[in-house]
Amino acid sequence: MIEGYEEFTESQIKILQRYVTHTSSNIFALRNLPEVIKGALFSRYSRSSLGLRSLLLKDFILNEETAFGAISGAQTHLQQDDSELEDQITAIKKAQNFYDRILDGYGDDSIGELGGAHLAIENISMIAAKNIEDCRIGGSPLEKSTRYIYFDQKVDGEYLYYREPILMTSAFRDAYINTCNHLFETYSTLIPPLTELMEKRFPKEHDVSKVAYTAALRAKVLDCLRGLLPSSALTNMGMYGNGRFFETLIQKLNSHNLAEMQDVGRKSYQELSKVIPSFIRRGDPVHKYQKAFTQFREQMGSDLKILSERHTSSISRMDSAGVRLISYDLESPIKVAAALLFEHCKAGLHELQEYCRSLPEEELNRILDSGSNFRENRRQKSPRALEHAMFTFEIVADFGVYRDLHRHRMLTQERQLLSCDYGYFIPHEIVGTEMEKLYRDAMDEAKKVYEAIAEELPEEAQYVVPMGCNMHWYFHVNLRGLQWLCELRSAPAGHPNYRFIAQELAKQVCKVFPSFERFFKFVDYEGYELGRLGQEIRIIEKRLMKSAHE
Repeated sequence: MIEGYEEFTESQIKILQRYVTHTSSNIFALRNLPEVIKGALFSRYSRSSLGLRSLLLKDFILNEETAFGAISGAQTHLQQDDSELEDQITAIKKAQNFYDRILDGYGDDSIGELGGAHLAIENISMIAAKNIEDCRIGGSPLEKSTRYIYFDQKVDGEYLYYREPILMTSAFRDAYINTCNHLFETYSTLIPPLTELMEKRFPKEHDVSKVAYTAALRAKVLDCLRGLLPSSALTNMGMYGNGRFFETLIQKLNSHNLAEMQDVGRKSYQELSKVIPSFIRRGDPVHKYQKAFTQFREQMGSDLKILSERHTSSISRMDSAGVRLISYDLESPIKVAAALLFEHCKAGLHELQEYCRSLPEEELNRILDSGSNFRENRRQKSPRALEHAMFTFEIVADFGVYRDLHRHRMLTQERQLLSCDYGYFIPHEIVGTEMEKLYRDAMDEAKKVYEAIAEELPEEAQYVVPMGCNMHWYFHVNLRGLQWLCELRSAPAGHPNYRFIAQELAKQVCKVFPSFERFFKFVDYEGYELGRLGQEIRIIEKRLMKSAHE
């Protein structure tokens, strides 16, 4: 018997070949199977003495209760007519009780991670996109880029932004529409003159292709002007996630105060129910878990709002844009050093920490060096020992920066409502030009309208806030996660605004703990006027060269 210890008949092998990548190896992948079958199969696998292939044959393919043929048969066809699709949907519903019994029978939420789905979420606001991406673990989002795509398109003569239903039926309707239109019009108006200005400042070099130069120039121009886009601007998202992720996401969206989030939650549940119904059933608005979760969120939010109004009115805020390190453990170097040694010895972690406290600084640094000296680039991730050092930062920066940094989800972060209370970013490229007045006028007008709406509808008022307005949030992150964030986001190709934040995060940690500077050796502290433009040209030219050789 070799590798895969189970043997199959020729007929069984023929069946299995459709659903597994190898019929005898001890390592193989599943294919041509719906998510509900894959999830249930792995659920049962954990408590079966059978190999996965035998289990697939015995309990699924040959089990009439599973409706396996009707559910999976169409998976092998390139085309599927309406009757086949209807049969498949009917079969899934018919077999639902069987799969639910399996998934419920194991009583472990992690079972929901064994099936997943790809979900397209189109024409949602920038605010909705951030709420979706708040769910950190188990989902992988991609969002339409403000850097590569012009956002000044019109459909039926109208700019693409979310018409918030409460605002559209309120006294603020006209002010909201006029302000959003004004922001888009200013964005559109400034593209040609800023492009012309950038062409003069950064003329095309003779050895750079016209296609690469044009694309790179466009990226730089759109980077400068994205701050004019209102947070209501519509974007598209592609999302892959496991069932547990989607169920949690839907529950949060269903219980959100904003109508758009509820709409996204309801529609996501409807569509995912067609492909992974067993995994997201607790996101059904009438399910007892969803009702209980919504009640919990409403009661908690209401109580905290009352307490906040009682206790925080006299507390000052962080007014100026920037980064502030507000919390850290003075013994962080000792804890990191002890954790670095732990894996390679038999001593207790507590005892190692006590020992490291007694070491002279030179020897402690020698241990820390061992965790950093051999890294050759930022992609070589540091050991988990660095996770023993924790830091809390609060940040005031524009919403565009937040959108970029928010994607680092393996940390704790929370934001306050978008507002126009903290000022706004203005790109230095337009300062001192005729474009500056147009930019400022649009931002100042949006601030006035925001303030009027926020008096009555603070959450809905967020939709009129331009992306260039500063917002307030915090990061609670360990040293390992911070290292990755700072080294990645300080790269020359990064947007100048978030490059500054990444550099400042690293600087402030190194100021408090000079011994941790060794862990930030791939942070780029330089300033680059051409860095982003030059990087774009290189990327596009590589793509053109690859296409030419294909």
